[in-house]
Amino acid sequence: MARLGDRWTLLIVDALLGGPRRFGELSDHLSIAPNILTRRLRELEADGLIVSAPYSQRPPRFSYELTAVGRELAGAIEALAAWGARRDGRDDGRVHATCGSPLEVRRWCPTCDRVVDEGDEDGLLWV
Repeated sequence: MARLGDRWTLLIVDALLGGPRRFGELSDHLSIAPNILTRRLRELEADGLIVSAPYSQRPPRFSYELTAVGRELAGAIEALAAWGARRDGRDDGRVHATCGSPLEVRRWCPTCDRVVDEGDEDGLLWV
């Protein structure tokens, strides 16, 4: 949580989930001050969550994209967005394309091939 707990990190990761973006696009999309965005992007790159790629040498300009590690945060961001929407009494808008039912984020055990919830008799174990 120390890496992700600041105000902008998850918003930047969320903005990059759709693909690479240039600095100006991120700044406009998030309405974030350039100095703060620069600092956060450098921290995210140092943590291995994003990678920058130059698209102009003069002046030096970069686009930013999530690494595989950064894309792993998609599920966490989805869960947080769904939680926030429920708390605000809103539907988060994501539905199953086949049947139209609202989607839920659930814990899944790939070994047992089933959903595991807090109320299960087998329970959850943090290791």
